[in-house]
Amino acid sequence: MPMIPTYINPNYFSIKIDGEVEKPVKISLDSLMRDFKPVEITSVLQCGGNSRSAFHPTPGGIQWGPGAMGCAKWKGVRLKDVLAKAGLKKNASWIKFHGLEKPVYTKTDGFVRALELSKLHDKIIIAYEMNGEALPYLNGYPVRLILPGFYSDSWVKMLSNITVTSVKPKLHFMDHAYRVPDNDCECETPDNLAPKTKPIEEMNVNSLIGYPTSGTKVKQGTELIVRGVAFDGGHGIAKVEISTDGGSSWQEAVLDDGSQGPYAYRSFRYTLKPARTGTLTIMARATNTKGETQPFAQDVKWNRGGYKYNGIDEVNVEVVS
Repeated sequence: MPMIPTYINPNYFSIKIDGEVEKPVKISLDSLMRDFKPVEITSVLQCGGNSRSAFHPTPGGIQWGPGAMGCAKWKGVRLKDVLAKAGLKKNASWIKFHGLEKPVYTKTDGFVRALELSKLHDKIIIAYEMNGEALPYLNGYPVRLILPGFYSDSWVKMLSNITVTSVKPKLHFMDHAYRVPDNDCECETPDNLAPKTKPIEEMNVNSLIGYPTSGTKVKQGTELIVRGVAFDGGHGIAKVEISTDGGSSWQEAVLDDGSQGPYAYRSFRYTLKPARTGTLTIMARATNTKGETQPFAQDVKWNRGGYKYNGIDEVNVEVVS
């Protein structure tokens, strides 16, 4: 775990923008909130290692179940507008982001992430509010980077420095950590590790059944409403399907209206009436507008970091008479 400041005075906090810019600047929190156009976006925040424990054999790292994610409404200012304040030089190519977190060990590099300038768009913001309130302390107070559609490993908290560079920066947490195999399946085996890797960035299509949970007892012949959420890297969810026969057949669930935007959770529901007593396995799979569909859990390919798991979710309920 990193060391984080125990107190940040918002009256003295500022973000420094330097590097390949026309005019290095420091922008106070007050200026950020007063002098720039505020924007809002609802977006999923998901750890790249979410559901790592589902991989076999077990990769190193925190053995997350499916709970290392959430969805919130973020308010802040466009990163583009902040960079425009400093003015980008013609040779600007990359943007580095550094927060106030410090490594526990002196020999550990600071947590710095980078974004290629060509990937900058209007939905990337520097947020100072979450769900209508100031950012919670553990969620990055006073400001954090919001990269909708990307795994949260790129969402730098307590953002304090933005440095523009003309070349790709050499960074531990880009070049060595948070990486997957650079091949079509983003996969490898423990005995044949991929020689070439790449940083994890865009989230793949995923879904989760929220209710019922495994072990829930339901009555035979009574209505059971399956509920959950689906999301991806911002292309949008086209459909969610439910199976109760091990994936041999699928029926479409009802999606919400999508009004929260393509980066948010898309909630789904499906009503069924269990006909027989005993164990009933319910599966859910999502498909996005690109046609990408979740694989069966046993078909998810392994990687050494345990990143980007998106196997079809399933729960087992007990149907009683």
